[in-house]
Amino acid sequence: MKLTYPVCCGVDVHKTFLVATIITSDFITPKYKQKRFSTFYNGLLSFKQWLLENNCKDVCMESTGKYWVPVWNVLESSVHVVIANPKWVSAVKGNKDDKKDSKWIGELFRMGLVPGSYVPSKDIRILREFTRYRSKLVSMRASEKNRFQNAFTVCNLTLDAVVSDMFGKSAASIENYLLSTDSVDPDYCVSLLQGSLKKKASDVVEAIEGFSMTAEQKTRVRIVQGHFADIDKRIAELDETIGNLVSDYEGVISLLCTIPGIDRRLAITILSEIGTDMSQFGSSKRLCRWAGLTPGNNESAGKKKSVRISRAGIYLKPALVEAAHAAVKSSQSNSYFRTKYERIMKRRGKKRAIIAIARMMLTCVFAMLQSGEVFNPCDIQKFDMPEELRKRQVLSSAKDAVKLLVSLGVVSEGMISLEKLAS
Repeated sequence: MKLTYPVCCGVDVHKTFLVATIITSDFITPKYKQKRFSTFYNGLLSFKQWLLENNCKDVCMESTGKYWVPVWNVLESSVHVVIANPKWVSAVKGNKDDKKDSKWIGELFRMGLVPGSYVPSKDIRILREFTRYRSKLVSMRASEKNRFQNAFTVCNLTLDAVVSDMFGKSAASIENYLLSTDSVDPDYCVSLLQGSLKKKASDVVEAIEGFSMTAEQKTRVRIVQGHFADIDKRIAELDETIGNLVSDYEGVISLLCTIPGIDRRLAITILSEIGTDMSQFGSSKRLCRWAGLTPGNNESAGKKKSVRISRAGIYLKPALVEAAHAAVKSSQSNSYFRTKYERIMKRRGKKRAIIAIARMMLTCVFAMLQSGEVFNPCDIQKFDMPEELRKRQVLSSAKDAVKLLVSLGVVSEGMISLEKLAS
């Protein structure tokens, strides 16, 4: 194996301390220096000084929870730090401790056997914290909605079987009325109905009959209702802050919004997860594999086993799947992603087809961020597209055809004119 880092350091990080091993390979037998440091700020400064004194500019450490982040913050400006996924640097169980782990990480790293994890720039990391927290609050809000609705269900209210949205204006008015009174007046409930729901007045009355909720149950429902309203308020605050954070990336967001199915919110989520520098991934295939959208490769003795996608991309993958669902539900009869989806769905089923569309979209994102061009896939001329883009596609194909004919000697250069297509 080729020696990649003659002088490097392997770090085993814990909550209150870290163990570091510097490996120097100037001689036939590597030399090791090992030391333990505190993870408090002064201890990390001492660790950084120790690395510089030993002329060590390459460090590899395991991504243990969030414990690696303070170390990264201190070393980022002056040392090349590689964050390794634990599955690539795990030692054999039964023969490991902190010192051996540190040495093992350094040994793998110096031979170039540790693939580094993607760590975006600080401003993208800060944006990621907000978008991920927003995602958690949205999930929490959905849980509170279910809890609120179930509280009425167990009290013999089947209003959710009549109305399409338990949190619409009519349903919310009825629910607030039921929480504020001890005796239910069906006629008053009917007077609260709005719009097309007035046609279902008899069904609403039937759904309310038998409703019985104790004072203690009403108190619990009010608490859930208040929590739900507070979550809405916090999400609005997060949206305002996120809007300020992405002010420098409006061009990128507008570019991503040209992809069918991706709106501003999803564009910000994608931006916060992958950043704008696509050189970190190298190719669209590596990006899709990092996002967990690539089928697995598990084959032994000529037999293929599970090809399920991995669990990676726990925030990016749901956003792309949401965008894929929006794109394939487009009302346009010849929508690009909808046509692709229908073709794959016939052969592979709905779920695999949605994942395939999500991967296509991420491939488009990679190409667009790398080139700066709007959404314009190479085969879009087969589907509905703006006339200007269609002309550009046809002209590009014609130029390629002319180059091929000239290279084969069928025609001479300048014999075929493309002026009519360019006009």
